[in-house]
Amino acid sequence: MGERDARRPLRCDGQQIVWAYGVRVPPFAVVRLLGVPVLCPPFSPVVLCPSFPLSSLLSPPLFGRPPAEVPLLPMPPPSRSPRHRPVPRPRPNPGPRTRQPVVVVRPRWGLRLATVLSMLVLGAGAIGHAALTSLDTRINRVDPFRDMKNRPAAGHGMNILVVGTDGRDRIGAEEKEKYRLGGAPCHCTDTIMLVHLSDDSGRASVVSLPRDSYAEVPEHTDENTGKHHAAHPVKLNAAYAEGGPSLTVRTVEHMTKVKIDHYLEVDFTSFMKTVDAVGGVEICTARPMADRYTGLALTAGRHRLNGGQALQYVRSRHVDGAADLGRMGRQQRFVAALIQQASSSGVLLNPVRFREVAATMLGSVRADEGFGSDEMLALGAAMRGFSAASSEFTSVPIGAMETVPGIGATVKWDTAKAERLFRMVREDKPLAGARPGKKRARLVEVSPRQIRVQVYNGTGRDGLGRTVDAALRSTGFATTRAPLNGAAPGVERTYVTYDPRWDRSARTLATALRGCELRAAPGQGPTLRVVAGADYAGVVPVRAQDAYQGEPGAVTGDEVTCP
Repeated sequence: MGERDARRPLRCDGQQIVWAYGVRVPPFAVVRLLGVPVLCPPFSPVVLCPSFPLSSLLSPPLFGRPPAEVPLLPMPPPSRSPRHRPVPRPRPNPGPRTRQPVVVVRPRWGLRLATVLSMLVLGAGAIGHAALTSLDTRINRVDPFRDMKNRPAAGHGMNILVVGTDGRDRIGAEEKEKYRLGGAPCHCTDTIMLVHLSDDSGRASVVSLPRDSYAEVPEHTDENTGKHHAAHPVKLNAAYAEGGPSLTVRTVEHMTKVKIDHYLEVDFTSFMKTVDAVGGVEICTARPMADRYTGLALTAGRHRLNGGQALQYVRSRHVDGAADLGRMGRQQRFVAALIQQASSSGVLLNPVRFREVAATMLGSVRADEGFGSDEMLALGAAMRGFSAASSEFTSVPIGAMETVPGIGATVKWDTAKAERLFRMVREDKPLAGARPGKKRARLVEVSPRQIRVQVYNGTGRDGLGRTVDAALRSTGFATTRAPLNGAAPGVERTYVTYDPRWDRSARTLATALRGCELRAAPGQGPTLRVVAGADYAGVVPVRAQDAYQGEPGAVTGDEVTCP
């Protein structure tokens, strides 16, 4: 390459290439070897190309931002080995002969070894990239963006619409019976989540969209009957039944004003196989959970669920009175636990394990044409530093439950709060906000915000009632903010009186006031009474197992995984 060409910036596939003799490459970076993209494994921090320009560092733009142009470095002329230097002719010396010094020519083993190692590293990277590239052929492709017009403006970061479908027709008879998957498959969406990956690759925000949400689908042609439909109201999950992925994406974009970059459709089969591939997922329950429809049966405590058990857990709608809203909370906790398992078990750092899990998941999913091996590499690189705390979860704020003629019971969004939520997604802002120094909270059944508490000072210590009231209120309890003095001072042990009809709320309050005594008081009503004694030593943070129970805003993944 001449000097003139060396100064000219060179682009390949719209991305900048930098030539050098030695390039420091981060783990999992993509480089080009003679024009072929390869993946550097994590054990190769440096690529050395001493004798010819083999390496060109290519920083993959994760979310469409092209890197800054860097001019090509001029190639220094190759140096000659001492063995190739011309030997000068001896000149006649009339004087006495003297011994000439012996020059020992040492082979350049260090340089050769570096060359060999570079070739091995690049070769291993090429194999890794080829393995991931081969996954492209296993993905069932779909075009959800076909003929879409008047789409929302692109924001910052990446937005992926993740849709869970039935797919029970591909499950064997034995598993169907074991995990209660009988019945005819439903051509509809069972789960709808909007996943936002931040522009700096440091945060994943998951917004659950209730499948029974009231929606208005735009005009379209029914993909099953071929009949043209004008715009009309439906439940959100019916958009998939009428118009497939394309109508689902159009409806979600219309409702949220968030532009969808990628579409990923997961069915029961891929879900179970993915959970098994990462070694199962640990879930904690504050109380026993049972659903006779799905066969779910869990005692209170920790459980490691395999793929089939995990499917029962995220499908169950009859473990409490919250129906689909409660199920969304369990789905969010499960996704947080899955991220924690993938990050703690080394799946994201081990290229072999990462490929195994990716192959398992992608073998039975449907995705848009733009979601391929390069995107998988980018996501893997982006999530290397991920943990449960890097994720945050919320659901669309609900305004009311209404029965619509011809549709049935629907969930209507709180328009103002929903608009504020999706504006934060478009602007790439964290949903949970910064929470410095937050402590791990103990898991309870009932959200503290649903529990009304009246505090009494049972001692002669001045101001103790105000201290206890403020501590409970800061933990989330709905205190009266007007503490009273107890009937008889001198109480040694703190106790709580409660109406037996609100026993679960009483257990939540007792968890926050560790060591307190519970005293049943039939007829007391929903307000719990705390009589602070001399043994009061503070309030322990608590959190509800289901975020929908009056918990405002979003929660981070480490707040909904096992403590």
